[in-house]
Amino acid sequence: MTSVAAATYTTIPISGIDVIFRSTQNLSASLSRCRPWSEFLATVSALDLPPSLSAASIRFRRNAAYFSLNYAIIVTACAAVSLITTPIALILLGFVLFLWLILHFFREDPLLVWGHHVSDWAVIAGLAMLSILALYITGPLHNLSIGIIVGLLIAVVHGVLRNPEGLFLDENDAVSTGLIASHSTNRSGGASFTPPV
Repeated sequence: MTSVAAATYTTIPISGIDVIFRSTQNLSASLSRCRPWSEFLATVSALDLPPSLSAASIRFRRNAAYFSLNYAIIVTACAAVSLITTPIALILLGFVLFLWLILHFFREDPLLVWGHHVSDWAVIAGLAMLSILALYITGPLHNLSIGIIVGLLIAVVHGVLRNPEGLFLDENDAVSTGLIASHSTNRSGGASFTPPV
């Protein structure tokens, strides 16, 4: 008895414009899954100090899994604010970030340029070189680093102080973010899930 093959992405070559358009749709769909900011900025009653360091670590992991997109937006916003005094750097680095999102993180189709398939490693190498070149040309590395660090500190403080009780993470989201582990089917035929230790 043969098993049903897993669904795969298309291998039919499509134009570079179509790849970018589909990646943009994937990015838009991902941003639509952002948790409501009213839930993120919960009332003071949802904030408290964790009783121990291990509880703080568990609390941060749960909040990071649940609010991951909100944290990414905060870090990006802090980085953008740190570059506000150099608008050319802000525009150029924003464009480079957009290229990373479209050509690497949210691309699911092979990339064709002038009829030739571009490997994933070539895309990553090209984007890395473009990023280094943009940072070298604009020179805002110091300000950008401060902005990213401030954004990360905000995310960590929120993740530790926000009590995750009452937050409900979709089971598929929990498996994909590693909050719970998925094992192969057990003898009874059902999938078994194990919460993290």
